[in-house]
This record gives sequence, C-alpha cells and structure tokens, in this order.
Amino acid sequence: MKSYLYLAALILCSHPLWSQYSVQDLPQLQDYESQRSSSFDQTGGNHDYVTVNPGETVKIFDQDGPGEIRHIWTTLPGWSEAYAHQKVVIRAYWDGESQPSVESPMGNFFGIAFARPPVFQSALISVLPAQALNSYFPMPFRKHGLITITNEGSKPITDYYWNIDWVKLPSVSPKAAYFHAQYRQCTPCKGWYNGNIYGNDFSGAHKDPRWFNKTGEGNYVILDTKGEGEFIGVIFSVFNNQWGAWNEGDDMIWIDGEQQPRIHGTGGEDYFNSAWGFGQLYATPLVGLVEFSGEEPGSRSTMYRWHLDAPIRFHQSIKVTMEDGQANLRSDNIYSVAYWYQTEPHVPFPPLPPVEKRIPKTAWTGGAGQDPAMK
Repeated sequence: MKSYLYLAALILCSHPLWSQYSVQDLPQLQDYESQRSSSFDQTGGNHDYVTVNPGETVKIFDQDGPGEIRHIWTTLPGWSEAYAHQKVVIRAYWDGESQPSVESPMGNFFGIAFARPPVFQSALISVLPAQALNSYFPMPFRKHGLITITNEGSKPITDYYWNIDWVKLPSVSPKAAYFHAQYRQCTPCKGWYNGNIYGNDFSGAHKDPRWFNKTGEGNYVILDTKGEGEFIGVIFSVFNNQWGAWNEGDDMIWIDGEQQPRIHGTGGEDYFNSAWGFGQLYATPLVGLVEFSGEEPGSRSTMYRWHLDAPIRFHQSIKVTMEDGQANLRSDNIYSVAYWYQTEPHVPFPPLPPVEKRIPKTAWTGGAGQDPAMK
C-alpha cells in the first residue's frame, strides 16, 4: 500500500503543468492568494445550494485573473430527473472568449455516462461517495475565468452544490496553455458487418476488403483540433448494441497533418492498459476501467486514460481516434470527453447533441445479439 501511494505521489508531481505541489515543495512559501468560489449561503444559514430550473444557466465561477483553478468539487441530486447528469451541461470560457473551451454534459465530464455514478479515484478526475464529482485539472486564466452550468432537462435540479478552489497569481506564465474539454458521441457508430460472430468467428468478415483498415476511415473521433498544445487524455464509454467486444479496435493518432498516424496502438484494452479483453474493474492514477457489465447488447463500459507519463504534443493539429471493433465493423454507441491544453484561439466545437440524443439507449443495428436467427 505504501508503494502504491508513493507511486501516485510521484506521478502527480512529475510535470510542472499539473504538479500543483510536490511534497518537497511544501515548506516553500508560494506567491499566490488562496481563493474559493462556492454555493455557500451568504446569509449565514445552511442553504448552501441553488436550484437550477429547466433552461436556466448558472455561473459557478466568475473571477478576474491572473489566476488558476486547482480543484472543482460539485454534486447534484441524481433523483431530480432520470439521467440528470446527461442533461446538465458544463461550459468554461477563458479570457473573454465567445466560444467555450469546455463543453460537455456534466456526467460525461466526470465519468458518469450511464446514470449510475461509478466510484473511482484517478490523478485528474474522481467520483467519490455519494455522487461527489471532483476535477484536479489546473485551469489557468490571465484576465477572466467563467464556468457555467445549464439545465437542459425538463425538471428543476434542486440542491446543486459547488466548491471551486483557485489561486490568484501575480501573473500566468506566457508558456501556460488553456484547459480544454470536448464531448463527442456516435449513436450508433456506422459499422459494416452484421454477420454471426458468436464464438468470435470472424471468418465472414475476413472476406470483406474493409477488414483491413489502413487509412482510419470510419474511426470514432475523440478529438480533431488545430493549434499548439498537448493531449492529456480521455474518458471513453461504450454502450453495446450487438454481442461481442468493441475493444479489438485500435487507437490511431495523427499529429501535425502527417499522412499516417504517428501513434498506432494494438487494441482498445491495450490503450487503457489492460490485456486480453476487459473484465475486472480497476482504477489507477493514470488508467482505469470503472464500469463494465459484459458483452451482451445493452452492456456498458466506462474507462479513462491520462497521458501524464508524456502528454501527446502537437504543434499544428491533432486527430485522436479509436476503431469500434476491428476496422470499425461494429455499430456500438460511443460517448467520450477529450481533455487537452492548447494556445488560443481554438477550433469551434461541433454542436452539442440535443439532450434526447445524449441519453444511452439501444439502437437497432442488426447483427449478433439482435438478429434472432443467429445463435
């Protein structure tokens, strides 16, 4: 146990961008002012929360810089409405920009894709009992920082709480990039094979020329952006529409407009540092499988990976992708949030899917698990 804690501390302190403190630095007095933005009851009472009505937007952080957010804690009652975490959207704007640098359903941003919050601890995102959502991403801003949440559901979100710990700084380093996070989904992905793959028999698929994916065509896109920055990682969730495993697909990452992916992995579970498929849950500082219910239609899985060992650097552009099964033969529902830092301006985000499209549910795609003729 002691060795695990030491490793976690070492990882968190290994890079200046997110090593907010290392143990050896604690005696050194730093030049900043400690601050907090929260939902506390300013009358001195115990009404330390707000109600967010349908269609309403609430500012949970609205501060002048220079400064840096160090920790976000927030929670909302899951009983307010089914899939409430998918119906509340979090957005962040740095230094007066008109387009958000962060836009995601709150649930997916914190690793909740399927209504029931998993409990896990990682270096950057943690969900603790009960439904306590935590982010430890440093979020610097020079002039102004603004974070909002919007209720896109049909019922009020009652008892909404937040604490945001930040520091007021004399200045922000000119080398510091801005934090970004972007939600994407495909529901369903456009797979090309509906044959009988029970028993992992892919002999029929082998005869199709699409079995060989050399170009990345049809890959699920986690992030596609231009500028200069570092890709930090992803929270990735899959809802099975068919029987079987999505994770035979490879990760492929194109950097700075190169014709071939500079980074090409060997499988989904390999990217998330598991092996021979998924099964037992795990959560480490850098990688985790925090939800897994099998490989039947309707099964759900959520996982994360943080590239704190070496954030993936790009100078002009980056495209981060993942196959849904070998060569994208499957037709699952996939939901993801990409996290990265970059200089501004950033490419405008794709439109956020409407709330009814963000609710996980089975899509009719045919194939194993849906076609009763297949055994």
